[in-house]
Amino acid sequence: MREVKDYGPDTVYFVSYSKLPEDISATYVHKVVGVGFLINTKTGIIEDVMVTLISDLCKDFLAYLMIGHNIERDGIDELIEKVDKRFFGSSQKAIIVGIKGAYAKYIQWKQANRG
Repeated sequence: MREVKDYGPDTVYFVSYSKLPEDISATYVHKVVGVGFLINTKTGIIEDVMVTLISDLCKDFLAYLMIGHNIERDGIDELIEKVDKRFFGSSQKAIIVGIKGAYAKYIQWKQANRG
């Protein structure tokens, strides 16, 4: 049986998908890339990241760039800048679109769950 991590009641998962370029290997497995954030909604800190790409190294590196970021206080500009400057994969633009989409869902959730 798989051990499941306890994230606590304040952690919420936000995910968004965007279309991948047609000329990369990941497109043969997935038509889209998913970018998901586990965010502690009390602190705004990204606790974990999911990216649906093939390479574990790629997934781990993108998680490294994003985990610990305070999305509530700092928004997503810094995350986008990190991906823009440090990730030169063909899926770069799709990942940035996914980050923006997941952030939009977080903002929408925050507005619906004030109080």
